[in-house]
Amino acid sequence: MSDAVVALGPDANGSCLIAENGVIAHFGPKPEHFPADALDCSGAIIQPGAVNAHTHLYSGLVPLGMPPPSPPPENFVEILERVWWRLDRALDASSLRAAARFYVAEALLAGTTLLIDHHESPELIEGSLEIIGDACEELGIRALVAYGATERNGGRDEARRGLDECRRFIAANRRSLVMGAVGLHASFTVSDDTIREAGEECRALGVPLHVHVAEDVADVVDARDRGYDGPLRRLEILGALVADSIIAHGIHLNENEIPIIDRLSLWAVQNPRSNRGNRVGYPSVLAGTSRVALGTDGYPSDMTVEAAALREEAEHAGDRRDVVERRIEGGHELASQLFGLSLAPLRAGSAADAAVISDGRVRHLIVAGRTIVRDGRLLTADIDRIHSDAAEQAARLWNRMNVEGRKQKAERKSESRKQKAEMDFAGGNGQRRDGPG
Repeated sequence: MSDAVVALGPDANGSCLIAENGVIAHFGPKPEHFPADALDCSGAIIQPGAVNAHTHLYSGLVPLGMPPPSPPPENFVEILERVWWRLDRALDASSLRAAARFYVAEALLAGTTLLIDHHESPELIEGSLEIIGDACEELGIRALVAYGATERNGGRDEARRGLDECRRFIAANRRSLVMGAVGLHASFTVSDDTIREAGEECRALGVPLHVHVAEDVADVVDARDRGYDGPLRRLEILGALVADSIIAHGIHLNENEIPIIDRLSLWAVQNPRSNRGNRVGYPSVLAGTSRVALGTDGYPSDMTVEAAALREEAEHAGDRRDVVERRIEGGHELASQLFGLSLAPLRAGSAADAAVISDGRVRHLIVAGRTIVRDGRLLTADIDRIHSDAAEQAARLWNRMNVEGRKQKAERKSESRKQKAEMDFAGGNGQRRDGPG
């Protein structure tokens, strides 16, 4: 059996799948002429591959011993400053490649066949999407990738470079499984001019925007300080939102902003494990729209675990069960629209992306009709080498993060001493209080 024709089954329900040239030719009862070398699915279930609608491949090395921040952050902005913004600034080409390959390999082994990635690496902007795109294509996962342009380190020039990276990747991309989008990190880290330019790029390139919105109340406060009703309303007014744009989180959107999602055909993505870990709240307001999918925000791409976290958080928040289950399936609809494919349900004519699940584990996995995992083993790369490279690069990455952390501490101490000196000077009516001038 070649990858031009792949057969699975019969499974525990008696279903068989035949894929030809990346498309499902048959899904249902075992046909009369069924390949003898079909992958064994006895006692298992054939189901659509999982979709992770918002994640960060650059965080792939985090499970391999990332050191805790010191001092511990007390709010969301400090979590960004002391953890994630330190991490993304420390990335180089080798660590990013190792992180992407490790994350994608583990995602495939967990049954995920499509990732929507939102990337940041301020010291490695140019070429960063190539590294991620190559990892996805090589290992065999569908992906939509974008660089999250921001002004938080280098101002408008940094933002232009981020948008340029999106444009360059989209124009040059020749991969069969990977597509590009335009990204903004979060609205509170960019100016109105950058938001306008992002929207112009989306329309010129015919791609959606991918952006963090209202993950924390700080984003709402920033938008209102700039004269807008909220961050999503700001993006709308500035022309950044095209159809199928992805707004990650949306926890602190106000009720007046929710109709924008349906009116502009946007997608919100809920990330329950991350939201719980960052203590930013639960997006009860998203009950006002059906256009919500499920993501992990950089957590490992085991969507069964993420779905369990969603059900648990939703029960505590009082969200209806039908709303929750619709979000779990929403990623397939979102991804189908973005890629122009039918990903679920499995049926003739749909993309041949499927997982065979036995006792909660992935036995086989196919993407675009290609066998990626067989009998629990990744076929497209040496998993042991991926793991060893990830461990080596993680150690280097943590060292660079520690160096930056010590630098930041020194800068904070210097700023604190400067502020104290200024207060002492003012309190002494122009005379320093800590000794002769």
